[in-house]
Amino acid sequence: MTDLTALFSDLVRLETRLYNALDARLKAEHDLPLGQFEFLRFIAGRATTRVYDMAHEMAITVGATSKAVDRLEAAGRCRRTANPDDRRSSLVELTPAGSAVLAAATPTVEAELGIWLGAALPAGALEGLAATLSVLRRRAESDRRTDRAG
Repeated sequence: MTDLTALFSDLVRLETRLYNALDARLKAEHDLPLGQFEFLRFIAGRATTRVYDMAHEMAITVGATSKAVDRLEAAGRCRRTANPDDRRSSLVELTPAGSAVLAAATPTVEAELGIWLGAALPAGALEGLAATLSVLRRRAESDRRTDRAG
């Protein structure tokens, strides 16, 4: 029987080390923290998005997300515009500078992930891991007890 506590510890420690490695490389090569990279990727996948949508995706509070968007906006990587459908919210979109840094940083992230994951696991195991994590994430996201982004 699998020791679920040990599995959890391995998962958390791997995530921490992988996050730190990606963050350090992105900062060194692109002056872009990994957290900002993740927000830029999310924004780029939509024409526009609301801070609330970003918070929900990242599973963090709206306040923390708003501060992150403030930092992206101060760096010239995104802009907020009035939401014509809801005066209480704004829409966030990438600027050309945000698109450029995302385009430059994406191959760096992919290369680092190739070192950490792609080189460590055979393709079949990597596909299985991706599918398993996707199932677990969807389950966690559908479980209202884990939704703290409100």
